[in-house]
Amino acid sequence: MAVRSEIDSQNIPAHVAIIMDGNGRWAKQKGGLRIFGHQSAITAVRETVEGAAEAGVRYLTLYAFSTENWARPAHEVMALMQLLVHTIRKETPTLLKNSIRLEAIGQIENLPTSCQKELAEAMELTKNGSRMTLVLALSYSGRWDLAQAARRVATEVAAGRLQPEQVTEATLAGFLSTAGMPDPELLIRTSGEQRISNFLLWQLAYTELFITDLLWPDFRREHLYDALRAYQQRERRFGKTSEQLTVS
Repeated sequence: MAVRSEIDSQNIPAHVAIIMDGNGRWAKQKGGLRIFGHQSAITAVRETVEGAAEAGVRYLTLYAFSTENWARPAHEVMALMQLLVHTIRKETPTLLKNSIRLEAIGQIENLPTSCQKELAEAMELTKNGSRMTLVLALSYSGRWDLAQAARRVATEVAAGRLQPEQVTEATLAGFLSTAGMPDPELLIRTSGEQRISNFLLWQLAYTELFITDLLWPDFRREHLYDALRAYQQRERRFGKTSEQLTVS
């Protein structure tokens, strides 16, 4: 596994996104309930957040709860929501200590009132954090994000504040939930699944993918450094040829 000294500090992705997958399978392997896997994943989150901040990542987005996750058994969803409240409350002092700002994207209004309250308080307390922004994707769906952006654009056009010919890629991006953030340059997915699961569909257009078989509760900052090192070995062409990059 990589250590931080092996990472090129001049080539750190500004924005890293992570699909944290495998909690249930990890718990099953240990003979426990799925919620045991979610509880055990908190250490992975803490290690990853601290490791990303130390490495110089500016934005870290964690896919914490998808729109589709609402279809899970009610007792698991309730346990997840309770765990979310507890974790935010417990980790906020650490975020403050490390100057990390907390943000959230998704249909936050669908979360239980207690979760919304804890989120709002934590975001207010950490709003001046300048070292890194931690973004929690909660009740989030990439298709929802595109649909709500399209609705907002349509509203602007209908009101005459925007002409149809003025709607560009940049215009639409400005109405996404991630407006103001750089697109992720690196996406990490644990548990070996090779799909993006309705996550940041627009934003991941040119993102480098790093997929590991490791289940999320076992993920540590050294594994993040492995992903960063792999990213640094990629040639990012954005549709150009290698020769064009060399000339430029």
